Amino acid sequence: MSDTKREIQELLVDYAGALRDGCIPSFLKSLTREEGKLIASSEQFWDATEIVRVLNGVGFADKAVTADVGLFMSRVDANIVSRLKKARASSQRKRPSRLTSQKRSGRSTKSASKTENTEKQI
Repeated sequence: MSDTKREIQELLVDYAGALRDGCIPSFLKSLTREEGKLIASSEQFWDATEIVRVLNGVGFADKAVTADVGLFMSRVDANIVSRLKKARASSQRKRPSRLTSQKRSGRSTKSASKTENTEKQI
């Protein structure tokens, strides 16, 4: 990939190798500005990359490993349950404080009404 001023065919070969080896980022870093513009404007390159992807998938299908998402899903479920428990616990802790604040505000309204009654009498 160190060759500069590569043609579309050479870029495609390098791309196929990078795809096979799993190093697409290093392929992209190896492109010069002119090669990047050439790739971006070449419909031939994009059509060929689709073919390379399909052939690569077929050629290495027996070596391909599909991820087991069971562990991921169990962790997501555990996080959801944990969040629900935390939310319930925090809401239960907040309820008594609300009651005490309501009692306090109730007392203050009673004292305010007493002062109003006293003022009316005067």
